[in-house]
Amino acid sequence: MAVETSLPPPSPSVDPRSGFCHETKTFHSLRSAAPLPDENLPLSAAAYALSLIPSPLPSNSALIDAATGAAISYPELVSRVHTLAASLRSRAGLSKGDVAFVLSPTRLDVPLLYFALLSLGVVVSPANPLSTAGEISHQIRLSNPSVAFATAATADKLPRDLPIILLDSPRFRSFLSPAAPAAAPPPEVSQSDTAAILYSSGTTGRVKGVVLTHRNFVALIAGYHAAKEAVEAPPDGPAVALFTIPLFHVFGFFMVLRTAALAETTVLMERFDFGAMLRAVERYRATYIPMSPPLVVAMAKSDEVAHYDLSSLRLVACGGGPLGREVAERFTARFPNIEIIQGYGLTESTGGVSGTAGPDESRKYGSAGRIGANLEAKIVDPATGEALPPERQGELWLRGPTIMKGYIGDAEATASTLDSEGWLKTGDLCYFDQDGFVFVVDRLKELIKYKAYQVPPAELEHVLHSHPEIADAAVIPFPDEEAGQIPMAFIVRQPGSSVSEQQVMDFVAKQVAPYKKVRRVAFVSSIPKSAAGKILRRELINHVSTIPASKL
Repeated sequence: MAVETSLPPPSPSVDPRSGFCHETKTFHSLRSAAPLPDENLPLSAAAYALSLIPSPLPSNSALIDAATGAAISYPELVSRVHTLAASLRSRAGLSKGDVAFVLSPTRLDVPLLYFALLSLGVVVSPANPLSTAGEISHQIRLSNPSVAFATAATADKLPRDLPIILLDSPRFRSFLSPAAPAAAPPPEVSQSDTAAILYSSGTTGRVKGVVLTHRNFVALIAGYHAAKEAVEAPPDGPAVALFTIPLFHVFGFFMVLRTAALAETTVLMERFDFGAMLRAVERYRATYIPMSPPLVVAMAKSDEVAHYDLSSLRLVACGGGPLGREVAERFTARFPNIEIIQGYGLTESTGGVSGTAGPDESRKYGSAGRIGANLEAKIVDPATGEALPPERQGELWLRGPTIMKGYIGDAEATASTLDSEGWLKTGDLCYFDQDGFVFVVDRLKELIKYKAYQVPPAELEHVLHSHPEIADAAVIPFPDEEAGQIPMAFIVRQPGSSVSEQQVMDFVAKQVAPYKKVRRVAFVSSIPKSAAGKILRRELINHVSTIPASKL
């Protein structure tokens, strides 16, 4: 397979320590460039991922259902994907360019479906099965699918005029039967073709449909594969990944492709439950878990973990938000043999932007690691548009082969997010240090404007998470006549705790500048979060706006 690298080598003016080029004011990746297939070569993301699986096919399971123990081997995975693709083409009439809406909880059939659809050039558009009918209607208007794949439990949320194939029906099971018709020659899929329409979390506005190409996924998988090839294989066999993340989310979507390409075993949980996760680690000897920061907090603080054998666990990959030093140190003190790697990504970047690699980098607490192979970055002053050097905060801009094509049906949002030179404006306030590590401060839109100051909610949440009597926390702006906005904290107490509003405010006040102090507290039973673990601040803000001030 002909290969090329996506970006030219950095010029001599690039600082080898930080990756910053003083001429272009651009940060370059400090990772080795990952070789990519020639972009003109017809190639689907599925075909590329499957081509990387070693031959002969590995003996370990490809997929395991955590609840039932049902497993699919690598030979079965490859065979079923080809059979399903042929059935979908000949019996369901699907062809290249069609859009397939997927509304299903996590189950063994879903990765098979993704691979089969991608191999046909059918655009995959998965959505959260917990979404309301109204939210799903909006997503369907955006993606305009010709068919939907659902389950008996989710199908009622779909429009009646949309053809539906139930994953838990005899018809779909027959699509996987070896008696299905022999495969016709696969369609020619260009890397520039749309592979998926994924939905942004909508934490700060209406959900948008993010258009990702086969090239986006190929470039991402190539980076992970190159990184794996550069290190020795683990002595105890292939990695076993336990998925706590939903497969409709960009993290889950690309991890399905990644784990197959790296010949790892993936253990799938239909719905997340903390105790069930611990049991699955013990039963299937999971070696790593992708998880969100709130789950790292729960692992560090929960008494339940002591009841399970977690000795197989070597790695926790944390993404979806910044992880504070106190939480990371508490986790490491409790699990000294488990390495935490931190990463950062967006749906608009196909999920992967930066990450730590190895124990030394992982001790760079609060950092989201170094940007990945073949990526460039800028830190841009939101007020002046000036590109900034290391140690200066601004909006993170990204460019490279994993950046989205745009937002479907929203030319205005695309134009405001992608500039004419291919730079993606992330909306995140970040900075690089002198060693090329990126630090995510917060979402620009979520900064609290207290008098003339800007207060990042995430910073206060890190402080609150370090309190032993606080199980979870979220901070939002609360309207104030004098200050404009003040930081308000929503607190979930640990079981048995009676920590008070004043104690919470005093605890924070001792650790932050006066203008950052929490000035209002509400105690709640849970913090609303997206499927990826991101705090849904908009829900909390809307909730507060409906309550009279005297009740708070």
